Amino acid sequence: MSSPLATDLGVRRLLTAAGQAPSVHNTQPWRFRVVGREAIELLADRDRWLRVSDPRGRSLRVSCGAALFNLRLAVRVAGWEPLTRLLPSPQERPDLLATVRVPRASRPSRAERDLYSFIGVRRTNRYPYEDRSVPGEVLDDLRTAASAEGAALFTTDPADLLDYVAIAEERLAADRGYRAELAAWTMPKARHDGVPGYVQGPRGAKDPSPTRDFGRHEHTARFEPHPQLAVLATPGDGPRDWLRAGQALQRVLLTATMHGVSASFLNQPLDLRDILRRTDPRHPLGHPQMIIRFGYGPSVPRAPRRPATELEITSA
Repeated sequence: MSSPLATDLGVRRLLTAAGQAPSVHNTQPWRFRVVGREAIELLADRDRWLRVSDPRGRSLRVSCGAALFNLRLAVRVAGWEPLTRLLPSPQERPDLLATVRVPRASRPSRAERDLYSFIGVRRTNRYPYEDRSVPGEVLDDLRTAASAEGAALFTTDPADLLDYVAIAEERLAADRGYRAELAAWTMPKARHDGVPGYVQGPRGAKDPSPTRDFGRHEHTARFEPHPQLAVLATPGDGPRDWLRAGQALQRVLLTATMHGVSASFLNQPLDLRDILRRTDPRHPLGHPQMIIRFGYGPSVPRAPRRPATELEITSA
């Protein structure tokens, strides 16, 4: 069996899988470089860095971590072992976020094949969910998925957190730079990136609402009265932790998709924290990196994606 990096088709399959990952405002801030037939590098695309709302580059690295998980999974399903090193050269090459080597063949497990099959099915669902709870056994599977990538997932009181989200969103809306940055990535006719209107969902009919206000909603709707919210946390709060958070996030989201569970994000408090360059008090389970809403939502379209051919850097 030849390496998945040995042919253009093999590389394209890997990049197509990686490029399906979720990212902050669908910026898709990643690029890849193939090194011979034995390794592929994940690099930050700084042209897609949200410098106002993400001054530390935390959300950029969480996004790239999600793409890294898909890449690892695609390598496994291709029948090879992905040996991953995070931030291999932080001083000399700060934009090099990870190197994935494929030194030997290795048969994938059934669980890995199942997760991989849901990469193209997963969606961020910003619409109202059904008024029924995600069962405890499913939540246990989601916690196990997060733990497998070195993170923790814990549920929280939605009433208190929604108030916190609403306050953060109001403060963000008062920031002219934030509004301009958000508007730049919510283009109505986006082709390959951003959050166009058809995936934004409706505005909540009452406050606080379990959705983000992109400022371009065309209609309002009543959301579920008791949204289920969870926080994804990591032991530390540095670049490696953010990359681990992204990998954990994507494993959690694919596991949720397997169970028919929808998900969306309410990261406004984390955005505000980053803009203010503050560090929230550490939760007993770690530093919050993502706020996730789970439930049972309707079918929704996929956000646009960059072609795999645009993701690869061919020059040295």
